[in-house]
Amino acid sequence: MVIVGAGFAGLAAARDLTQQGHDVLVLEGRDRVGGRSLTGSVAGLPADMGGTFVGPTQDAVLALAAELQVPTIPTYHDGKNVILWRGGARPYSGTIPRLSLAGLLDIARLRWQFERLARSVPIAAPWDAQRARDLDGVSLQEWLRSVRASASSHNLMAIMSRVTWGCEPDGVSMLHAARYVRAAGGLDRLLDVDNGAQQNRFAGGTQQIAELAAAELGARVVLDAPVRRIERHGAGVTVTSDQGAAEAGFVIVAIPPAHRVAIEFNPPLPPEYQELAQHWPQGRLSKAYAAYKTPFWRANGFSGQTLSDRGPVFITFDVSPNDDGPGVLMGFADARAFDSLPPERRRHEALHCFASLFGDEALEPVDYIDYRWGTDQFAPGGPTAAVPPGSWTRYGPLLRKPVGPIHWAGTETADEWTGYLDGAVRSGQRAAAEVSALL
Repeated sequence: MVIVGAGFAGLAAARDLTQQGHDVLVLEGRDRVGGRSLTGSVAGLPADMGGTFVGPTQDAVLALAAELQVPTIPTYHDGKNVILWRGGARPYSGTIPRLSLAGLLDIARLRWQFERLARSVPIAAPWDAQRARDLDGVSLQEWLRSVRASASSHNLMAIMSRVTWGCEPDGVSMLHAARYVRAAGGLDRLLDVDNGAQQNRFAGGTQQIAELAAAELGARVVLDAPVRRIERHGAGVTVTSDQGAAEAGFVIVAIPPAHRVAIEFNPPLPPEYQELAQHWPQGRLSKAYAAYKTPFWRANGFSGQTLSDRGPVFITFDVSPNDDGPGVLMGFADARAFDSLPPERRRHEALHCFASLFGDEALEPVDYIDYRWGTDQFAPGGPTAAVPPGSWTRYGPLLRKPVGPIHWAGTETADEWTGYLDGAVRSGQRAAAEVSALL
């Protein structure tokens, strides 16, 4: 059994199959495991460049972490949040800032309409929704226009779109947006810290989970082995990587749909599968971290959580280890205005964004680091797919449908917590169960 990719999906599949007694080989193109989970360092502290948070109902990844004895810690959220809006910074509490009474009423109306629509979408088969073609035929932006969203509501939804899919509202299908939100358990669960997707994190970073899982598998995980070719034949498959060829009865391809095009399939995949990979693009999102002697914003009564309509950093979180220091701010950055800048300019822009929210003290960090996923060799793009209009109704039924001995995994193929680490683990377990039933 060969698995392509040593991210959370591939490693979860490998663990399940190995525990059932099957021979498994995991081929990873990078010189590390973890996929879109990458833990770097800022001021000597772990800094997650990719997947970071976990929350209630993300049972698959939490169970995996517990088995590997990796504990969670709560995300700091005490104090006032800050929004930088149309040139002025102001504090707020809760998930949605109170910009005005009219704005609050409008966003409440939109949330109700969005949630009602999401509940009508079958997660496992969104193309079967009653209004599937209508919803898939428009972008989130076009839907916002159709329901006469105010400018403030539109801008707030744009921030949600950037951090969730790494794209603007015009880049994602409304059907995808609705399904994605339902797969997370609703907008509150998706957006909140307390009792939401950002409730907890791992003090040592998320990549340690992948590293511990890979250590269990030992020599079954082969690094620096980008898969170039998968050949189907009567006995199964021949999977060829830079480390040689491997024969197996089945293969699980546990990489984002858009990256399947990097592999040569022989015989070629059916044309619609090739088209799927081209119509399931990754979003674009980057991250910036700044470390300070202390989390000075806490002393001023702020939580470290912010929203901004200016950018390139448009949302921040406090990921400091404690009250005494160091203080660490994590910001999500708009790749369009960030990735092409030289390193010093990126640092300058990110720190000035932090300063516009927390004051000039933010201009003097003890350390700084950023990561641009758009430049990643094996996963160029963002945290997950930004599925454009028309893709779900045309290609969705093929997203994880096997092609002979070829099975598919990856967080984009999950029915729960799509786009998250939890979705990745669930997808690997689902693909392993498919193959195990056939072995």
